[in-house]
Amino acid sequence: MTVKLLIGPLLGLESDTLYTVCFSTSRAATRAAVTFNGNSVNALKVGDTYSTSVWRAEWTAAPQIDPRLVRYSIQVDGNLAYNQDGSEWTFYVPGSKEKPRMLYASCNGFSSPDLMTKTERPYILWGKIRKFQQAEMAKVNTDDIPAPYSLMLLGGDQLYADELWTRVPLLNKWSHERHDKKLKTKSSKTLEEQLERFYDELYQSRWNKPDMSLMLASIPNLMMWDDHDIFDGWGSFPSELQECEVFKAIFKVARRYFELLQIRSRHNHALLDRDADHYAFAVPFRGYHILALDNRAERTRKQVMSPRQWHNLIDYLDHKATHGDLLLMSAVPVVYRDFSFTETVFDTTPWEEELTDDLKDHWRAKDHQGERARLIMRLLKNVELREKNNNNHCRTVILSGDVHIGCLGVINERRDGKTRRIHQVVSSGIVHPAPSKIQWYGIMAVTNDDTEYLNEDKSIEIRMLKPHSSEKYLRVRNYVSLLEGSDKKLWLNWVCDSDEKPVYPLD
Repeated sequence: MTVKLLIGPLLGLESDTLYTVCFSTSRAATRAAVTFNGNSVNALKVGDTYSTSVWRAEWTAAPQIDPRLVRYSIQVDGNLAYNQDGSEWTFYVPGSKEKPRMLYASCNGFSSPDLMTKTERPYILWGKIRKFQQAEMAKVNTDDIPAPYSLMLLGGDQLYADELWTRVPLLNKWSHERHDKKLKTKSSKTLEEQLERFYDELYQSRWNKPDMSLMLASIPNLMMWDDHDIFDGWGSFPSELQECEVFKAIFKVARRYFELLQIRSRHNHALLDRDADHYAFAVPFRGYHILALDNRAERTRKQVMSPRQWHNLIDYLDHKATHGDLLLMSAVPVVYRDFSFTETVFDTTPWEEELTDDLKDHWRAKDHQGERARLIMRLLKNVELREKNNNNHCRTVILSGDVHIGCLGVINERRDGKTRRIHQVVSSGIVHPAPSKIQWYGIMAVTNDDTEYLNEDKSIEIRMLKPHSSEKYLRVRNYVSLLEGSDKKLWLNWVCDSDEKPVYPLD
C-alpha cells in the first residue's frame, strides 16, 4: 500500500550539516518517518493546514572530504509515500572543503491568471535546473568532477496570492465596498475558513508543477518571503488599511502557511530569534554566511524592520559573520533605479493610495531611506571586520529579486586609502515574465540610475554595473548560478529563458 503526499517533499538546510525534509499528508495520518540512505528518522508533526497535516524530519550529514549522494524516502503510517515524481528522491552533499555551486531565484509565479495564460512554457527554467542537476549528479563517483547545485536560495514571492481578491468570496464582496465601510468590516470565522481554504489550495496547486516539485525535493533550499506570498504590496499600504480587521485576518492566515511550508515551522534552527515576530535567519555553509532579512512581517509605511530584528541582525554581523563570505538575501533590491521623484509626484495626487504601494515597497522610498543607509553602513562595517580576520579576502553579495528584471549593482566605500566593495545581484523572475518593452520604457522614463553618493564627502558611491554579454538590465526571465572558480573569483551566471548568457566575476 502507498500513500500520496499532498505537498512536498521540501528539502531544506539549516546549518552546514543539518538537512530537513518537510511534507504534508492527509489529516488522518498518525505517524511518519524519513529514511536517509537506509537510516530511518522519525518525523514530527508541526501543524495542520485546511486539509493536510505538515511533518518535519531532521538529518545531520557527518562531515566528509568527498562529496556524496543521499537518497531518501518517506513512510506514512508504515506505508511508502509518493508524489508525481515517485517515491524516492536524491540530493547532493558537497565535500567538506568544496566550494558549493548555488543558485538564487525569485518571483515564482504570476500576478494574474491572464498573464499565466499568455506565457509560453511558464516553467521552462525549472526544466533547465532539473536537466543540469541530473547531468551533474550523474558524475558523482566517476572520474569527472561533479558540480551540481548544493543549495537553492529562493528570495521571495515563492507563489502569488493576488487571486485572493476574486477567489475568496467575502474578500471579493469586501473589495467592492466603500472605503469607510471596508475599514469598519469585522473579521469572521467564515472569512478565516475561506482564507484557509484559499492558501491551502494555492500551495498545493502551485508547488506540484513538474520539474519544480522535483527540484524542491532534490536541492536543499532556503526560502524568504515577499509581498506576493501574502498579497501584492503588503506592508506598503496606508496604516488605516494595514490595521483594519480584514487585512489582519489575511496576514494571520498567510503568515501561518508561510511559517509551516516555507520556514518549515518555528523548529527551524536557522532563525535568528525563534520568539520574535520576524523570520530573519542565517545559515553558515561551506565558508559562506547566508543571511536573510525579513522585510514583510513587520513592515509598515514608516518601517522595514523592527528594532528587535535590527538588534538580531547587528548581533549576527558583529559576532558571528566574522569570517568567510556573506550572502545577504533582501527580497527588494537595495541598489536599484531611483523612484523618489515619481513617488513624490503621486504623493500629491488623488491617486496616491491606489498607485504608490509598489513605490513605497522600494528601499529608496523616502520613508525607508534612513533604514537603507543604516543597512549599508552596517554591511560596510562588517566588510571591514571580515577583512581584518580574513587577510583582506572576503566578499559581500546582496541577492535580490522582486522587480522582474535581472541586473547588477555595486556599493564602493573609499576610505583610508582602501576600497571596500559590496555587490548586489538581482535575479527576477524564474517564472514571472519581465515587463514588456513598452512597460520598461515607461519605468525608465520616470526613474533614473544616476550614480548615488550616500554621504556628504562622497566616499560611499552606489551605482549600477553592466554584466558581460548583456544589456545593463536583463529583461527576460532568469535565475543566477553562483560558483567560486579555480581563479578564486565568484562567478555569477544568469541562466535565461533566451539565448542570452550574462556573466560577471567578483574578485
